[in-house]
Amino acid sequence: MPDGNPILARLKDDLATLEAGSQLRELAHPAGIDLCSNDYLGLSRDLRLRQAVIRALNEGAAIASTGSRLLSGNAPTWEELETEFARFVGAESALFFTSGYAANVGLLSALLGPGDCVFSDSANHASLIDGIRLSRARKVIFPHLDLNFLEARLRSEDAEPGRKFIVVESVFSMEGDRAPLEELAALAARFGAELIVDEAHAVGVFGREGRGLLDEVGLAGCVLASVHTCGKALASMGAFVACPETLKRFLINRARTFIFSTALPPYMAFQIRAAIGLVREADDRRCRVLEFAVTLRRRLQAAGLETGRSDSPIVPVLLGSNEGALAAARALRGAGFAVRAIRPPSVPLGTARLRLSLTATLTQQDCDRLARVLPECCRADVLDGVTTDRGSAGLSAGMPGARLKPGATAPGR
Repeated sequence: MPDGNPILARLKDDLATLEAGSQLRELAHPAGIDLCSNDYLGLSRDLRLRQAVIRALNEGAAIASTGSRLLSGNAPTWEELETEFARFVGAESALFFTSGYAANVGLLSALLGPGDCVFSDSANHASLIDGIRLSRARKVIFPHLDLNFLEARLRSEDAEPGRKFIVVESVFSMEGDRAPLEELAALAARFGAELIVDEAHAVGVFGREGRGLLDEVGLAGCVLASVHTCGKALASMGAFVACPETLKRFLINRARTFIFSTALPPYMAFQIRAAIGLVREADDRRCRVLEFAVTLRRRLQAAGLETGRSDSPIVPVLLGSNEGALAAARALRGAGFAVRAIRPPSVPLGTARLRLSLTATLTQQDCDRLARVLPECCRADVLDGVTTDRGSAGLSAGMPGARLKPGATAPGR
């Protein structure tokens, strides 16, 4: 391809713009104590999961699926696993997708339509946003967890035709805070809306035996659909949509990310089944990682750092500027911790941060040293003079993690 190709020239310009704004991403190999991983229970290197895969292969499980589930890629092990997972989370049925992204996009783009209205939290994950966009439903983006704003908009849409849906994460991936699921369910019932919950960062960590936040608040099986990814606390891959049997049958026929995706190989079902068993017995790991998070947040806040309303193993350290987040991440990596700066568009402009993802494999010594080192890494002089004033626009009441008053402006998705 000649260097003068106009398309490549435009791409180079776009990359240069990203770099100038400190938003350019590059692949890297995490080195040091890992604070990037979503492996909350520390099962990704568990020998028992390896043994489950080896056993499946030794017993004849295929190493490739060779096609989509509707063609050659289905297997009894997948259907058995879906039944088992549905029982685990208290749903009538479940359908397995190849990734959490595919599950959210497939579910929302199939279920919602142009005549519907969807109410989406401004901090929702990109997969939820993209699924809503593809559905062409009318969307209302409400400021992060602002239930007053949501209620007002539900009321204003009450007389409009079409179905209504509320879409949230149970634990928000960048904020680390929990959705008030009971209040959201009450609003949904009051205004005739359906509630859809992404449990990606809750399954394995919250609820009885790690069944998720819906289970913890007594709403298991009480929402239209919930999405549970396997690549985080379950240390596997893929995702389940837990739902009524009728919705499962509908998704098999309408969800394009299910219909047109090559299935995962059958041996992976054995790994996921083993992971569910390990998660059910991991109360000690759940307690440990949640206690680490409580202690770390308390010590960081005492040192003057902003951690938002985090209430999970995800602890954001809000710094505001892209440059400040990059500098703090570099300093923390120099101290032996693997961490990456989180910048727009992953988070709204002005809210760049470090996202500390804690796991049960950390030691008390790791957490103590992190609590000592991190405030030093975020000092203004370490950040090369970058302003990190928590009173700046990026760290004001309009940032994610702070409840906004009705009518306040939140970043659109």
